[in-house]
Amino acid sequence: QVQLVESGGGLVQPGGSLRLSCVASGSMFSILNMGWYRQAPGKQRELVAGITSGGRTNYVDSVKGRFTCSRDNTKNTVYLQMDSLKLEDTAVYYCNAIVEVRPNLAIAYWGQGTQVTVSS
Repeated sequence: QVQLVESGGGLVQPGGSLRLSCVASGSMFSILNMGWYRQAPGKQRELVAGITSGGRTNYVDSVKGRFTCSRDNTKNTVYLQMDSLKLEDTAVYYCNAIVEVRPNLAIAYWGQGTQVTVSS
């Protein structure tokens, strides 16, 4: 069993910053891609940022230049540094990891979600 535990959400004013963290633990052969999704009220969940095991990243257009996704493979942790936050960034943010639980068997896992609220 694999668990993803997120932290770092909260309330911030427009223009402020937050840093989300997500730690993966449990029985894992390796961790492939990791990433962050978000879901705002009444909207579909969307991919915000993803990062490969080699560190290659991709971002949704609306956060490019403001958010930075990184990972520490020694700690099985992925981060999302969010700067210049906007009202429209308000959402529940979910960590996602594609975990190889044994060779050639990969399963997607989700964290429980952490609320990010941008408000003045």
